[in-house]
Amino acid sequence: QVQLVESGGGLVQAGGSLRLSCAASGRTFGSYRMAWFRQAPGKEREFVATISWSGESTYYADSVKGRFTISRDNAKNTVYLQMNSLKPEDTAVYYCAAQAGFVVYITLQQSYAYWGQGTQVTVSS
Repeated sequence: QVQLVESGGGLVQAGGSLRLSCAASGRTFGSYRMAWFRQAPGKEREFVATISWSGESTYYADSVKGRFTISRDNAKNTVYLQMNSLKPEDTAVYYCAAQAGFVVYITLQQSYAYWGQGTQVTVSS
């Protein structure tokens, strides 16, 4: 089992940058696929980005491709989301998620068993 704690959210102007972190407990962090999702007010939670256990494979939602970068440091049990060129529509609560082993549907929230509490990102225009 793994526990996830996000940090790094805040208020930023459009065009600015933020880096989110997700610290995971447990000795087997390196065997988990990690992902970021987000939920804006009044909307369903949506996929943002995911990274394989080794960090070699990443995948992004079209809405963030080229602006966001997901990475991980298995020695520190941490996954990151670097967010650049932020837009007001990026405003949401951002959640870190984890799943052990092979994941077939990497963009579906149902594929991930472990979730953090979320961190608020607000982008002002």
